[in-house]
Amino acid sequence: MSNPKNQKGFTLPEIMLVVLIIGILAGIGIPNLLRARLNAGEGAMKSDMRTFSTANEAYRAAQSPAAYAPDMASLANPPNPPEYLDRTWLAPPKHGFKLTYNPGPAPALTYSLLAAPAVRGQTALNTYCVDQTGVIVGSSADGTSNIPSGTAGGCVGGVGIS
Repeated sequence: MSNPKNQKGFTLPEIMLVVLIIGILAGIGIPNLLRARLNAGEGAMKSDMRTFSTANEAYRAAQSPAAYAPDMASLANPPNPPEYLDRTWLAPPKHGFKLTYNPGPAPALTYSLLAAPAVRGQTALNTYCVDQTGVIVGSSADGTSNIPSGTAGGCVGGVGIS
């Protein structure tokens, strides 16, 4: 028979201490990871709003008479080349945002693109809007005030994003 004193391994208190330390580290790290995910999605959406504005201006320049796109499909899946945006724009949510495109009456001389959180607080905090001026406006840092809205005439409310 083997002697129990020669057995090697961890005791229950040692294992419990390791599990406790891992739990503390996870409790500190997970909220930071979730916040970083929200920030990344918001940064990507602001970048994509600039891309959308540029694409819609390119579309407008190619039209005679000049007019903005009547819908997103005209930018991302036009009947004739070129495509101004990739097709991911046609399958929102995008980066955790629900997109609403509002062109002016035909021929569209104005537009707005509103990006609102698909689930506020989980996918994003802030609401963003861009219009024919090319200026992106957004809600306050906590997403609860100065919330912009998008109309066919352009963005209403919000504060400018640098």
